[in-house]
Amino acid sequence: MNWNILLFQVFPYVALALLIIVSFQRMRGKPFSVSSLSSQLLERKLLYFGSVPFHWGLLIILLGHLAALLVPQGLLLWNAVPMRLYLLEITGLALALWTLGGLLVLLYRRLSNRRILAVTRPTDVIVLLLLLVSILTGILTAVMYRYGSFWFPSVFTPYLWSIFTLRPRPELVADLPFWIQLHVFNFWVLLAVFPFTRLIHILTVPLGYLWRPWQLVIWVRKPRRLQPIPPVAPPYPTSAKPQAALQDKGGAYGSD
Repeated sequence: MNWNILLFQVFPYVALALLIIVSFQRMRGKPFSVSSLSSQLLERKLLYFGSVPFHWGLLIILLGHLAALLVPQGLLLWNAVPMRLYLLEITGLALALWTLGGLLVLLYRRLSNRRILAVTRPTDVIVLLLLLVSILTGILTAVMYRYGSFWFPSVFTPYLWSIFTLRPRPELVADLPFWIQLHVFNFWVLLAVFPFTRLIHILTVPLGYLWRPWQLVIWVRKPRRLQPIPPVAPPYPTSAKPQAALQDKGGAYGSD
């Protein structure tokens, strides 16, 4: 068994097994631990300037990779026009640089703020470093081996599908340059550590809100305070003196 088979055939299945088994066990046994454990209350400014570019940039890049995996022919058709290929490559590189800037801010915030450092676990730093390696190797691949969106469907799409369909073909990545192999191997490492870190909070995204039925929201208002009602005078006098006065006047109210 050579290193190529070990890193790109055996290890991917180990990573996928850890991803599925540990994630299921953690969500079932410790559901309250499946959280991002946000440190927003400890520091907000750097979190905003780091979290927004990092999350949005990474999300768009992952969607691009997913499109290349699911519809490779559509991506090749798009890249058939050189101008569209250049546009896609420039956009991907700009998103990667944007994501890198956000990640560096988050890493600096995590290591420089004493209050955040006090609640930081080793896995938090490991995840940030692995993401940093992934983004840096992706940028190096885009710069040194250009037009990745053109050769990705021909190399990585068959390789990934061979892993998912239990017919591995590690020879597809055997002759690739070192930085590209490191980018691929780092992806499997991220999947392996995923269920042990805060990254697992991705599984708690409330996608059910997209198709759940509409709900009727009823506002509960505080009841108004009722004004006290003044007491009503009795209809007939109860004292003896008024009755005597009426008797003196005589008339219909006189005594028999």
